[in-house]
Amino acid sequence: MGSPVLAVEGLSKGYISGRQRVSVLADLSLSVCSGESLAVVGRSGSGKSTLLNLLCGLQTLDDGRIAVAGESFAAAGAGAEGRWAELRRRTIGVVFQDVNLMPALSLLDNVRLRSHLAGHAAGGEREWLERLGVGAEADRYPDQVSGGQAQRAALAMVFAMAPALILADEPTGSLDRHTADEVADSLFSVQQQTGCALVLATHDRELASRCDHLLDLSTTV
Repeated sequence: MGSPVLAVEGLSKGYISGRQRVSVLADLSLSVCSGESLAVVGRSGSGKSTLLNLLCGLQTLDDGRIAVAGESFAAAGAGAEGRWAELRRRTIGVVFQDVNLMPALSLLDNVRLRSHLAGHAAGGEREWLERLGVGAEADRYPDQVSGGQAQRAALAMVFAMAPALILADEPTGSLDRHTADEVADSLFSVQQQTGCALVLATHDRELASRCDHLLDLSTTV
């Protein structure tokens, strides 16, 4: 598979509660290569969202090292914020359970904006919506489409930036079973077509089983 897109070594994260330090993640190591998918599962509070926030630089490490697409970050590393911001702009696509679409823009313009911010020339954005199954809704606004259609548009927005790594935090968690399955089908299909790496945090064991690898945080602390 070649060099990992994502490599984590000895990652630890905790917080202070009263006079005690509570460990959320301890000495965690993992790697994900291009075209691979990793499901992160575990009970509520086991650190799934914390891990994804660490992997895109929205939280800081207590210990360990994270490398994404050749960029390496260590605990207490100086000047990391700007490098993380650039990775989130061009290299790391993040998908949330709550759809992160701008309500004043059409689905198509949301995709266009995200592609532009990633530095890509205009063109092809409508095709991404078509590939994700919402081409017919391209000119509609987020409040004019269903939850499943909005999540598909959010996926199109992420894929349009041509990321090396996608981090998906409960991307189908707010959808009914049938719609969730359809959205998951689209996610895995396009992920395989593009060859990007995927890290998926979920409570849904059925969804997790579709990934190449499984990390259960309930057993790591």
